Amino acid sequence: MHASSPATPAARRGLPVALYALTVGAFGIGTTEFVIMGLLLQVAADLQVGLAAAGLLISGYALGVFVGAPVLTIATGRMPRKAVLVALMVIFTIGNIVCAIAPNYTVLMIARVITSLAHGTFFGVGAVVATGLVPADKKASAISIMFTGLTVATLLGVPAGAWLGLHHGWRSTFWAVTVIGLIATVVIATLVPKDKKAPEPVALRKEVKAVVHPQVLLGLAMTVLGFAGVFTVYTFIQPILTRISGFGEAAVSPILLVFGVGMILGNILGGRLADKRLAPALISTLIALAAVLGLMTFALHNQIAAIAFVGLLGVAAFATVSPLQLWVLQKTDPAGQNLASSLNIGAFNLGNALGAWLGGAVIEYGPGLGAVTWVAALVTVSGLVLAVWAARLDAPKPTAMAVGKESDDAVAACAAG
Repeated sequence: MHASSPATPAARRGLPVALYALTVGAFGIGTTEFVIMGLLLQVAADLQVGLAAAGLLISGYALGVFVGAPVLTIATGRMPRKAVLVALMVIFTIGNIVCAIAPNYTVLMIARVITSLAHGTFFGVGAVVATGLVPADKKASAISIMFTGLTVATLLGVPAGAWLGLHHGWRSTFWAVTVIGLIATVVIATLVPKDKKAPEPVALRKEVKAVVHPQVLLGLAMTVLGFAGVFTVYTFIQPILTRISGFGEAAVSPILLVFGVGMILGNILGGRLADKRLAPALISTLIALAAVLGLMTFALHNQIAAIAFVGLLGVAAFATVSPLQLWVLQKTDPAGQNLASSLNIGAFNLGNALGAWLGGAVIEYGPGLGAVTWVAALVTVSGLVLAVWAARLDAPKPTAMAVGKESDDAVAACAAG
């Protein structure tokens, strides 16, 4: 008779419930990031600022994620990961409370930046925790489950928050997100298992060295360029649908629901593909994204095709998320996984900001609104080129013994002939 050890979450069949606790936190964070887009007019009018200044609340958040993710990850590197996640949700909740009661624009901007600090580190550390909860062949699916919270936020949280702000004032939306933050804090504290052992102290130099690796840097660049392509189009989807496809403004929100459904499907698909073979999944999803963006140029002139391609854009965009995140995690030494994962979340946001800037430049100074989609496709193709390069670098090199064997086989074949 031999003793059997208790089953760990990673050993259980299926996916552990702790993953869905992370999903709740991702839902709240995703909602607070994007919901401001539907509240700009109310915020601008209430705080007596221009629309451009109100739009900077989006840029300020993205910049906070990009800068704050690595800084906060390094600062919390010696803390247990569960404690870090709970602390981040507390920061998120406090930030949204300050947003809800902000007396002026400056306080609201500061509160948005404070809230954004939780974003990158939560997804970065959360991805590491998620992959540690499951077997090796489920790691990408675990990441996709957590990121489902972000896709559901886009599908349901953002429209609901915009509706709430329209009927009850923009501050009510932030109070609602505060409640989500409280729920997420309790759920994570209750369901996410404690670290099996305290993280070993890692010198900053060692963390940075683990990240400054060609494959990791290529992965970060792929993330920036892939999502820059997505947001070159998505930032301007309303004018694209109304001015090119001929839809009324009231039709835009329902069409964006199609995008949200596509995001959920793509997120699940990308996770499953990456679990099977990571490099082919990375390359194939970027090919699909570039193709959808390029063909969208022609599809937008037919309303039915336009709706279909908005959905396909959602599928293709979020099919890349799990492969991109898993690539960075797998290519990083364990000492730098938290930092690398958080940096990749920052890279997603840098891509968002870059795409919004590029799309605006194409409209303002370039060939115009109709060219946004094919320019976006070219940006994604540049990310695809990096992915192919990274895969070639990752391919196993033939050993001297294998080369010698091949030569012997060739000589034998010639002799037989």
